[in-house]
Amino acid sequence: MSKFEEGFLIGAATAAHQVEGNNIHSDYWAQEHMEYTSFVEPSGEAVDHYHRYEEDIKTMAEAGLSAYRFSIEWARIEPEEGKFDESEIEHYRKVIKCCKENGIEPVVTMLHFTSPKWLIEKGGWGEEETITYFANYCKYVIQQLGEELTYVCTINEANMGLQIAAIMERYKKQAQAAAQRAGEAGKDDAGKSVEGSVQVGLNMQGMMERMQKQAEENIKVFGTPKPYVFVSGNTPKEDMLVIKAHLAAKKAMKEVKPDLKIGITLSCHDVQSEAGGEEAAQKEWDAEFAHYIPYIKDDDFIGVQNYTRSVYGKDGMLPAPEGAELTQMDYEFYPEALEHVIRRVNKEMPNVPIIITENGVATSDDSRRVEFIKKATDGVARCKKDGIDIKGYFYWSLLDNFEWQKGFSMTFGLISVDRTTQKRTPKESLSYLGSL
Repeated sequence: MSKFEEGFLIGAATAAHQVEGNNIHSDYWAQEHMEYTSFVEPSGEAVDHYHRYEEDIKTMAEAGLSAYRFSIEWARIEPEEGKFDESEIEHYRKVIKCCKENGIEPVVTMLHFTSPKWLIEKGGWGEEETITYFANYCKYVIQQLGEELTYVCTINEANMGLQIAAIMERYKKQAQAAAQRAGEAGKDDAGKSVEGSVQVGLNMQGMMERMQKQAEENIKVFGTPKPYVFVSGNTPKEDMLVIKAHLAAKKAMKEVKPDLKIGITLSCHDVQSEAGGEEAAQKEWDAEFAHYIPYIKDDDFIGVQNYTRSVYGKDGMLPAPEGAELTQMDYEFYPEALEHVIRRVNKEMPNVPIIITENGVATSDDSRRVEFIKKATDGVARCKKDGIDIKGYFYWSLLDNFEWQKGFSMTFGLISVDRTTQKRTPKESLSYLGSL
């Protein structure tokens, strides 16, 4: 049933904080344990991938997958400013070695949302100094591990800060409108609707309701009422800081290993428009993708991450069509989106190879996951047939895991996990993906 040629990367992805567990030196760990947290539950030991990576990688290989995208946790490598933990570097060396021994190509992400707590205390992703800190961390990792790597993603979803800023603004407007129409009860529906318009697990209602109390607690935890974690709502200034960090990290890593293939990943909706919504749709695409082109056009690849579409009409973003299938994340089930995004990215950046670094669906019905993967990868195959340079497809996620502020309730995984025993159970979707 092979859909792709030999050498095309077929894999799954994870992020360290979502699967490893006990990431005690990170900003997210601190936020999860605050009294007025927006997280519905803490990550704890997550799915204990830190200790069970061998089992998980072997399961991937046995199913037929050929690649694994995972992140290295900066807060483990540099738990205190300027102090690198060699034992943690050794851990990731073993993960990479395990991949190689099982015929799995490791694709590493240097930053997948979480940062060391000390970095946030020094101003985090709102301070220019962070560019240097990030580049130094990346350089150190490649000095230690670079010989075993071919592909590195600097920053996961570099555009997430802008997306969050936009949905926070939309949430305020929708909540106000809902409250006017139906009293305070309308807030729940507004929050749910807006959460379904961003490709990350957010608890918008909790964030807004606790904002004042959080600001007071943030001073105690981080020394500032508004800590700039990576997924804070960004202004154009902070957005540019992220891009500068990508460029500085790329330069630093290339100095160590010039032939390392380095790119960034972006969260891209399939942005569509109906009559009257063309201008708003173009504005969203410019924010999500197009304005980055001058800075990433010389990268070795672009990591495309897509889950659904967003549709604009004359009054702004439209809800999912009446009767549409929704995922657990309140996204529209729309696997066709990936092909549309690939074609649009390629049209605007024709000389940069594409890796689909994330594409997936949160559902309790694995037959729908299989259908999602089938339709999405059919689109990838059509794009390749038309000559678009696509190096690989990574499903999100390998394991049911910690979906950020939404906790463990979202099941994206190809493998289910009983978190009482940490027992893994591969789903049919894993073997289906491996068959491609």
